[in-house]
Amino acid sequence: MQLPSVVAHRGASTDRPEHTIGAYELALKEGADGLECDIRLSRDSELVCVHDRTLTRTSNGRGTVSALTLEELRKHDYGSWHRHGQPAELLVLDDLLELVKGTDVELFVETKHPVRYRNDVERKLVEALKRHDLSDQIVMMSFSPTAVKAFRDQAPDVRTVLLLDRLGRHRGGALPSFADYTGPGVHALRNDPGYVDRARRAGHETYVWTVDSAEDVALCRDLGVRYLATNAPANTRRLLTANLAT
Repeated sequence: MQLPSVVAHRGASTDRPEHTIGAYELALKEGADGLECDIRLSRDSELVCVHDRTLTRTSNGRGTVSALTLEELRKHDYGSWHRHGQPAELLVLDDLLELVKGTDVELFVETKHPVRYRNDVERKLVEALKRHDLSDQIVMMSFSPTAVKAFRDQAPDVRTVLLLDRLGRHRGGALPSFADYTGPGVHALRNDPGYVDRARRAGHETYVWTVDSAEDVALCRDLGVRYLATNAPANTRRLLTANLAT
């Protein structure tokens, strides 16, 4: 049985502040197969790694990411809020791309929507991948079908995930032609474990978020999930190995 690839969700975000270089460096040290990040555009069209629309939860700043320039965003501390944190700088996508360059680690990049700049974020992502020559290591993701299609139209050779909060009309396993992988939350698989096989029969492997508990790790392993996004990559790897042994 092939184990799922372990993808560090926002880095090793249980033990380090999410979307900081320290979180991603720790994930690499812990042997993650992939890294996951969220990207947004600043007011001056720079791609930054921030999950929320605003800065309130993950920094000592305030305001909306898209309304602030890169210089303004960089004034804040993005690490001290975390229980294992210390002062940390804003992470820009270019720096994360440099971190994975030269490794065999895949980077899953989620574009956030809805946003004021619509599909400019996908256009800027395509430009960044060309600039860094990293298309083979990148997987683009979004909950927005429009965003995934816009990206695929510009970068037809880069793999994509259509993220799903609910299976809905995709319950049968089929996806639009612009999506390579299906991306349900683990809560969907708890309710409908047969979905993974249906999606596979339709030609789509599964990326599942966010998987931390022993029960959810075992479920994903037993269902043959391809990618497993987790906040605690080292612990999840241990659980996968222990579950396999038993």
